[in-house]
Amino acid sequence: MRPVSPWASILTLTVMKAVSDLPTATLLLGSNLGDRAGALAQAQRRLDALLGERAVACSQTLETQAVGFDGPPFLNCILRYRCALGAYQLLDACKGIERAMGRTDRPQYAADGSRIYHNRIIDIDILFLGDLEIHSDRLILPHPQVSSRPFVGQLLSSLSE
Repeated sequence: MRPVSPWASILTLTVMKAVSDLPTATLLLGSNLGDRAGALAQAQRRLDALLGERAVACSQTLETQAVGFDGPPFLNCILRYRCALGAYQLLDACKGIERAMGRTDRPQYAADGSRIYHNRIIDIDILFLGDLEIHSDRLILPHPQVSSRPFVGQLLSSLSE
């Protein structure tokens, strides 16, 4: 049997500390078309693979009415991950998963600047990325609708680690 190097335990502790120091990405998933539960599960599998680990916390799944348009009800859940990606890398990755799963719509805006919403096979929103604050044309963090959508607070309070 080969002796274990004292450096092995130092390296393991360093890697564990580095992972625990990563910011937490809090993501809202939603679907209101087709097999909604299947779409959420597929999105979670893709996120697990992309981020290299399973979610560290998962909320309950909640059915909600479409907000801002008439459409079938959504099935929603929140996932938390430790995330080594930057905010824009994570945004691009989430949009890539949406496209890979068949989402084709592009954001549309009314004359008053308000967003026009549509049915979606999958929607992945970044609610928080650690305590990062961003306000750009591509991304606003924390997500601006966290406090205006009561179901988000309900899902956040149901997160289990």
